[in-house]
Amino acid sequence: MKKIIKAVSIMLIASLLIASCSKSESHSEGSLLETVEERGSLYIGTEGTWAPWTYHDESDKLVGFDVEVATRIAQIMGLEPVFYESEWDGLFAGLNSSRYDIVANGVEVTDERRGAYDFSTPYAYINTVLIVRDDNEDIKSFEDLEGKTTCNTLASTYSLLAESYGADTIGVDSLADTILLVEQGRVDATLNADVSFYDYMRVHPDAPLKIVATTDNPSNVSIPVRKNEPEFLEAVNSAIDQLRESGELSEISIRYFGSDVTD
Repeated sequence: MKKIIKAVSIMLIASLLIASCSKSESHSEGSLLETVEERGSLYIGTEGTWAPWTYHDESDKLVGFDVEVATRIAQIMGLEPVFYESEWDGLFAGLNSSRYDIVANGVEVTDERRGAYDFSTPYAYINTVLIVRDDNEDIKSFEDLEGKTTCNTLASTYSLLAESYGADTIGVDSLADTILLVEQGRVDATLNADVSFYDYMRVHPDAPLKIVATTDNPSNVSIPVRKNEPEFLEAVNSAIDQLRESGELSEISIRYFGSDVTD
């Protein structure tokens, strides 16, 4: 009798586990929009080390242009924003593994990234600049990077652009690290967003740095999301459109950049 009861118990437990797994699988197969609405929150990946896009203020609070934009997108969607900080190369890994629903980190749209992700409507436009020490006379254009050493976050747009011109790239974790290596003469140059450089110079007006070249056309800054989530992407785009039409997107930009990078 005990053996029969034990066998029945095992079968019952197995049935419950199967039902539980089936329920879990069914939930995971739901659309991303349904998932975030059921959860009530939007998981947002960001670096937190790239002023004025995403950084920590004097009180160690996470702030920045992207932080405010992503927060408002979540709120318009009726969700609570939840931020997760990671180094650049971990942001897309987190998006791929569903740890984050979106990445808000000044992500520029490239052909390679379009192959892996869907992108929101652009919410900002930036130019890439080539930065050197103010006493550097060897580098005056992107073409002069051949055989030179630059530093940037590995796999970033800036790193890939430098490498395309023949530069050897050293990986760093933050804009501050990048600038420091250039100031110390440990690397020849770095590439970054023009607005990020101007913001750094505003805070450090005596930094021995200068811009020697600028890309011809601005890059689109958008929010990447996983492929095949049209309803979720439409909700994000709708929120961005609402922020733009109300003028709030422009106001956030001027507050952090001193200019409107959203137009």
